[in-house]
Amino acid sequence: MIEPFRDYLREHNLPVTAQRLAVAEVVLGSAEHLSAEEVRRELFVKHMAVGTATVYRTLELLVRSGLAVERDFGEGFRRYEPARDVPHHEHLLCTSCGNVHEFRDERLERMTTLIAESSGFVRQRHRLVIYGLCESCQRGSGRQLAPSAVQREATRR
Repeated sequence: MIEPFRDYLREHNLPVTAQRLAVAEVVLGSAEHLSAEEVRRELFVKHMAVGTATVYRTLELLVRSGLAVERDFGEGFRRYEPARDVPHHEHLLCTSCGNVHEFRDERLERMTTLIAESSGFVRQRHRLVIYGLCESCQRGSGRQLAPSAVQREATRR
């Protein structure tokens, strides 16, 4: 999974550094939607010294290369996930622990097209994030975080 990023760096005459490859390895090897801080923390746990600026710059390069996708769930920061050959999908975001769950529903895809067409609109894309509590947090066993922008936003709705 790292080789395409290494190729991208070379093709664009950018240095192929151990730090950039370490960031790419964390993001591209994850099934999660990681924030820059979570990437930095994971690198710290692996005893990799990578500065915050390098993490952000590398995330930007991963997105530009098409190998990662940037997501903004209204938390006040962005999350990153590997660009997979997965069809368009939606997200469920736990406002307590920050867990993100992906889902895909063909009925939703058809519905958004029908709604657009009924208004004389040609749908190109859409984005849906459902805010709520995951099963773990409903049972009280989820990791509790301090109130975030997501929680404040969800409370206003």
